[in-house]
Amino acid sequence: MSAQELAGRVIIVTGASRGIGKGLAIGYADQGATVVCAARSTRDTPSALPGTIDETVATINANGGRAIAMRCDIGREADMRALVERTIEEYGRIDSLMNNAMAPTRASFEESTVDMWDESMRVNVRSLFVLTKLVEPHMTAQGGGSIVNMSSHGADHAVTRFMPPGYITYSVAKAAMERFTTALAPELVDRGITVNALRPGAVKTELTTIEYGKDHDWSGWTGPDAVVPAANFLARQIATDFTGQIVDAPGFGVSWP
Repeated sequence: MSAQELAGRVIIVTGASRGIGKGLAIGYADQGATVVCAARSTRDTPSALPGTIDETVATINANGGRAIAMRCDIGREADMRALVERTIEEYGRIDSLMNNAMAPTRASFEESTVDMWDESMRVNVRSLFVLTKLVEPHMTAQGGGSIVNMSSHGADHAVTRFMPPGYITYSVAKAAMERFTTALAPELVDRGITVNALRPGAVKTELTTIEYGKDHDWSGWTGPDAVVPAANFLARQIATDFTGQIVDAPGFGVSWP
């Protein structure tokens, strides 16, 4: 793959402060894209977890890439609107949107509350609708774009029995994300906009390390870098017929495209 496969493209990545989002932001930049790194964690408002969008941007710039950091809480419509507006002001276009950020709600049904449920649906599902509404006019005007929604095998009914307790709200949110993807894709295909969902597989991140513990058996798990090739392919799908797909990163180059 050429180092310039994404040259000239402007890509927004939410949740770019750590984990898969950080890996994708760096991967996109390595392929020549200008990356807008969005998340709540900045040097001025750090999270309990390691990593900020400022650090992600510093890494990209040190590698010779182009990126800027924009603080954005995807649970707030005003933040999402500001993210899109500033991207257009800075670069005049938005070629791809990677919806990666999420609220990692974890609790059993018995321990779950209505507030926890509402937060998950607001951050993990409502944000998809709002951000797509905001970027679609710009993508349509420029002749197309690519929207990629970071899903999970947790959305699949078949894997429920293999998952640990506490993932009910998370699984429902990811299932809604996938149905949003497949329902929206045919409505936007004539505008040159593709909409796909990507399941990353088992990826070791800062969050999963805390959830499972450092002594967990990590054999079979990958790092965020393993998701990059599939994400790069999906970002390039502008004005193509590869849309409405739910694909997994480990299968890229094997079972798809």
